Amino acid sequence: MRYERTDLMIGTVAEGLQALVEGRHGDPFSILGHHRYDDLDVVRALLPGAVSVDVVEADTNRTLTRLEVIHAGGLFAGAIGSAARYLFRIHWQDAVQETEDPYSFGLLLGDLDLHLISQGTHYDLGRTLGAVPMEVDGVQGVRFSVWAPNARRVSVVGDFNSWDGRRHPMRLRPSAGVWEIFIPRLTHGERYKFELLDAHGDLLPQKADPVARASEAAPSTASIVASSRPFRWNDEDWMRARRADRAGTGAISVYEVHPGSWLRIAEEGNRPLDWVELSQRLIPYARDLGFTHIEFLPIMEHPFGGSWGYQPLGLFAPTGRYGMPEDFAYFVDRCHAAGIGVILDWVPAHFPTDVWGLARFDGTALYEHEDPREGFHRDWNTLIYNLGRNEVKGFLIASALEWLEHYHVDALRVDAVASMLYRDYSREEGEWIPNQYGGRENLEAVEFFKHLNSIIHERCPHALTVAEESTAWPGVTRAPEEGGLGFDFKWNMGWMHDTLHYMQDDPVHRKYHHGAMTFGMIYAYSERFMLPLSHDEVVHGKGSLLGKMPGDHWQRLANLRAYYGFMWGHPGKKLLFMGGELAQEGEWSHDGSVHWDLLDRPDHAGILQLIRDLNRLYNREPALQFSDLEPGGFEWAVADDAENSIYGMLRSPQDRSSYILIISNFTPVPRHDYRVGVPMEGRFEVVLNTDAAIYGGSDLGQVEAWAERQPAHGKDFSVLLTLPPLATVFLRWKR
Repeated sequence: MRYERTDLMIGTVAEGLQALVEGRHGDPFSILGHHRYDDLDVVRALLPGAVSVDVVEADTNRTLTRLEVIHAGGLFAGAIGSAARYLFRIHWQDAVQETEDPYSFGLLLGDLDLHLISQGTHYDLGRTLGAVPMEVDGVQGVRFSVWAPNARRVSVVGDFNSWDGRRHPMRLRPSAGVWEIFIPRLTHGERYKFELLDAHGDLLPQKADPVARASEAAPSTASIVASSRPFRWNDEDWMRARRADRAGTGAISVYEVHPGSWLRIAEEGNRPLDWVELSQRLIPYARDLGFTHIEFLPIMEHPFGGSWGYQPLGLFAPTGRYGMPEDFAYFVDRCHAAGIGVILDWVPAHFPTDVWGLARFDGTALYEHEDPREGFHRDWNTLIYNLGRNEVKGFLIASALEWLEHYHVDALRVDAVASMLYRDYSREEGEWIPNQYGGRENLEAVEFFKHLNSIIHERCPHALTVAEESTAWPGVTRAPEEGGLGFDFKWNMGWMHDTLHYMQDDPVHRKYHHGAMTFGMIYAYSERFMLPLSHDEVVHGKGSLLGKMPGDHWQRLANLRAYYGFMWGHPGKKLLFMGGELAQEGEWSHDGSVHWDLLDRPDHAGILQLIRDLNRLYNREPALQFSDLEPGGFEWAVADDAENSIYGMLRSPQDRSSYILIISNFTPVPRHDYRVGVPMEGRFEVVLNTDAAIYGGSDLGQVEAWAERQPAHGKDFSVLLTLPPLATVFLRWKR
């Protein structure tokens, strides 16, 4: 067939060609790829820097034609004489590349996918948007797609195209504002970003993929194509058992960990452990101490290590600091094999302003609010997610499900819930916008939490959600259908602040603040609570837990032992940040390591043994579990002895088959012949005494006590006890 060179440009205009080669064209598929005009089949390719391009028939490897250079900017075109499947054989200066034409493939995402994305109800975004290795028309490659409705042009850039935004501009699916392209012969492990022009045609900084499932380790910022090969799980028994205890009524004792500073290898540049090494060392350690769960500070990809993960930009990607995504899945699998659950801190409240991240992603306030009175956190210099946008809500919920479904994570602790619930959070008058009714409540956040928890509990009935919420917002752990937010547990920040403030007082002054230790029980069953001694209490100049205790070194350790005993005896699930189990003396540093050398000292090793024994007692005693959530299993045995700073708690299981009496003496004065009322007669066995010599105490006390018919504290029976100084004693009665 004879054709003129001008025939190769049929269906195009000069302005469009110029825009294409300059990387400004918003519809590259209208020019590039295969096009049929009457009886002429034309193929065009934009390959800046290529020396020549041959079109090869895919089935026979026969050369159909050599494309002509029709623009010096790298635009090639030619007639191929048929509509056969073809390849490009591209001759570069120093290599020959053979590949299918990315612009020969049709639409990739289905109409249902696009509809669900727009509605904010596509909960598998990690396998829909972003980079997904797949096969299209028998060809292996990677489908890239990204939500950027206000961009004029979006391209994929990476090592595979020399980071040249002209090479792979994408197709816009206008119904959802999603751009897509399939790039053949790519596979997992490729680095990539998105290059965008805003609505005015201005070039934006290259952006990391919002739903990347793998990323380069900081300070590098590229996204990585993650493998789509399913991880081989071995936790079927764990998953079945987990579904059986959906209510979380059993013992929950959480070891909170920052993975980068739990243990560093000084001999290797002070590097942190990776996920495989953590599985070999952290899991046996936590199991030996009797913790039921390990909770990590956010492991989602984050640019600044000093944020501890609380300013994440990769909500679908485990940080590259500790290995590949498969390595993290392996860690979770090993935890489950050891009988330990995994909790992740998750941050839907805000994100950092790094230009390569979500900030003004397509040149507009896409993920954030436009108005800084709604969209900027002055406390953290971060941007606030716009929960009024369906796509943003869907993005966040899909992120939560990514961890719960694809990584088998057992629970999410949602960070900074209070900052989301109040429009005036940390703002002065005139610096915030009231809701539609003139109030301070963030109604969009309320609905988001209800929807989030409903979806999680529907799709992941095994999973728990925990709220870090520091105010008295009602119904945080009430079901959404009952007007609540739907969380399973809430951190009891009030209990933590009150009791730590009390423990910091000199014992001689504690009688004036006696109510600080009992006040928590007034509201203990208004929510389902977890008692947290978290990382927040050992940073920013607050010192360590041990450093908060008054007195000389022995008294400080004794105070801490007594406090731990009170905490484990008090209703509520338990959480302790790493280092607390060995009474770390210094404040936590994310660049350092837990002060493991303290275990060479018997008094600090004694604290570790105490935590181990408290967890074992908690795990085996139904009396210490039932009234975590049910008021029927708790009563004060001694609540009003302010003069002696003594507290007594009586806990029992639902069937009243046993009782645990917990007595705390928060003065350095031993109390002999101290009578405590109990509801029954019989033998009380001391099952734990924080003053025992094995823990570093003075070993004062008794091994048992007999309840006799002598009234005390409103009871018909009572026991006579010797209370050690600065100590908590657990006594068990069995029928």
